[in-house]
Amino acid sequence: MTRCVALTIRNKSKGEPYRIALQMAGLEPMLFAPDSGDLPDSISGLVLTGGTDVDPSLYGAQAEPETDAPDRERDDYESSLLTAALSRDLPVLAICRGLQLFNVVQGGSLIQHLPGTERHRQKSGGMPVHDVVIEGRLAEIFGAPRMPVNSRHHQAVDRVGNGLVVTARDPEDGVVEGVVLPSARFAVGVQWHPEDMTDDARQMRLFAEFAASAMAR
Repeated sequence: MTRCVALTIRNKSKGEPYRIALQMAGLEPMLFAPDSGDLPDSISGLVLTGGTDVDPSLYGAQAEPETDAPDRERDDYESSLLTAALSRDLPVLAICRGLQLFNVVQGGSLIQHLPGTERHRQKSGGMPVHDVVIEGRLAEIFGAPRMPVNSRHHQAVDRVGNGLVVTARDPEDGVVEGVVLPSARFAVGVQWHPEDMTDDARQMRLFAEFAASAMAR
C-alpha cells in the first residue's frame, strides 16, 4: 500500500523535483501550503522543503541586509506541522530551508549570511559543488563518510537546536550540512538538495530510508 506524506511548499511550480524523488521511493506526496490545514491521520510523514529565509525574529535576531523579507505565514504554518509531526512520531525529512526551520523550532539559531556564500550558493542543479563529511546516522544512511553534494544556500545552522545532533559538515569551512534528532523515529535534515540528485544512488538512500520509516508506521 502506498503511503501518503505531506510535502510543504509555497510555490507549487518548485515542488516537482521533491514529488518525483518521493514517488521514486514509493511514496505519494500531498502538497501542503499555509492554507491547507492540519495534518490528517492518513499522513505518514512530513517533508519540509527549500525556499526563502526563516524570519530571524523567531530566533531572537534582527534581520541583516542580505536576509529575505520574512514569510511569517509560511514559517508559522510549517513550524506547527513540524511540531505536530514530531509529537506523533511521524518521520520527518527537512531539506535546505527545512533544516534551518527544524533547527529554529528546536530552539537553535542561524547564521544569516555565510562568509563563504559564494561557495555555498551555486545554481548547479544536480551537479555537486563541494564535499560533506558525514558521521553517525547519516553515515549509516549514505554508506560513506564523505560524498559530494550540490549547494544553494546563504544561511546555515549557528546555535544547534535542542536535541539535534550535527552529522554532516563542509570539511573546508565547517558549515553544518546535516542534523538528526536521535529521539525521533526518523527526523533528518540536510542542507543540500538531494531531490535534484536522484540519479545518484547514494542520494536516493535518504528518500528510501524516509520511505521505509513511513511505511513501517
